[in-house]
Amino acid sequence: MRTELFEPDVTTGELELEERHSLRRVAGLSTELTDITEVEYRQLRLERVVLVGVWTEGSAADADNSLTELAALAETAGSQVLEGLIQRRSRPDAATFIGRGKVDELRDVVVATGADTVICDGELSPSQLRNLEQQTKVKVVDRTALILDIFAQHAKSREGKAQVELAQLQYLLPRLRGWGESLSRQSGGSGRGGGAGGGVGLRGPGETKLETDRRRINHRIAKLRREIKSMRTVRQTKRSRRSQAGVPAVAIAGYTNAGKSSLLNRLTQAGVLVENALFATLDPTTRRAAAEDGRVYTLSDTVGFVRHLPHQIVEAFRSTLEEVSYADLVVHVVDGADPDPEGQVVAVREVLSEVGADRIPELLVVNKVDAADEEALLRLKRIWPDAVFVSARTGVGIEDLRAAIAHRLPRPAVDLRVVLPYDRGDLVALIHRHGQVLGTEHTEAGTELRVRVDERLAAELATYRA
Repeated sequence: MRTELFEPDVTTGELELEERHSLRRVAGLSTELTDITEVEYRQLRLERVVLVGVWTEGSAADADNSLTELAALAETAGSQVLEGLIQRRSRPDAATFIGRGKVDELRDVVVATGADTVICDGELSPSQLRNLEQQTKVKVVDRTALILDIFAQHAKSREGKAQVELAQLQYLLPRLRGWGESLSRQSGGSGRGGGAGGGVGLRGPGETKLETDRRRINHRIAKLRREIKSMRTVRQTKRSRRSQAGVPAVAIAGYTNAGKSSLLNRLTQAGVLVENALFATLDPTTRRAAAEDGRVYTLSDTVGFVRHLPHQIVEAFRSTLEEVSYADLVVHVVDGADPDPEGQVVAVREVLSEVGADRIPELLVVNKVDAADEEALLRLKRIWPDAVFVSARTGVGIEDLRAAIAHRLPRPAVDLRVVLPYDRGDLVALIHRHGQVLGTEHTEAGTELRVRVDERLAAELATYRA
């Protein structure tokens, strides 16, 4: 008897989602690594957490939205959020991020809730990290480390894993002294430096170990950069082939969890992973699509963006993000059900400008209209009158989106009238793929076409001009 291993309609994305859910972290089990030389970076132990934010500018709603997003990030990483605190300050405290009085309050909350981790809504300096850990007596993680941890969990491809590891090592390198007493590299042993805590100048084997780790990390960073550079060359080669073939490129960009992968699946039946979580997919996916008039173009999904996306991520993923800068059109997806869609748009455009993609034509697409409030949608329609409103889940507005993309695709520049012999069906197919057919008539001499094509194809058709 034959046993079916998979249902015929199961997609790759569904299989990845099932695997991801089967590997969720178990509460109470640590994922820390005590020796950096084993894998060159530390994985975070995120289980029962308390969130802390500093409100320095903007409205109270902005501060609440930022902390809410931090909670979603923590839950995506596998944590249980117990409590959230916001401190109103003109700027973060240089020593403890939140100030001495708030640290005492934070310590009381940690004890009362039984939390084992504090997550700060910002990037902490090594000294802030060390001071907070010493005073709260639990592990302290900042927003950057949290996002890097999520990226490490979700990266699947060789390029994605290399990019994430590079970002983690760049973040870790200046913080080798700041991971807390349990991971200190300063502990002297017997002999030089004397004492378990090290000497006055922290001499001895502990310091030697720290310098060894630094050299290992710098060597690994250099190796990863070489690997990513070689992968970038492969990506550029594929891109140049598509460009030479005259295939327009459309890049889907947007805030994390705005529904980019769902939209790609709806437009191309790509079957990529879809999950209601932040940064669910990191590896870019490119699929072929066709407009109603027959023109072929490519649709590429990209990594999602977020407010204050760590600069290490932008730098490490630059080769991937540059796919957007080489596109002919950016489909900018916005979550219409989010409390602050305008803030999402600002955050995405900031990252696009960093990679030189801010000059690419943009089509704004407001997704999740089936879950959004009607009044909020009316307000967004007033703010963005040229945007397309869709639901990737239900299919509402998808045909309007297809038409909008086709309307904005670059059109071939040369108009011709050609008569192709009936045995040159290959040229007819080539015109349909890479050009635009304006009219067709069948004559005794062959197929007479009025076409609009690029210069390269026009030169190939020159001998058949009517």
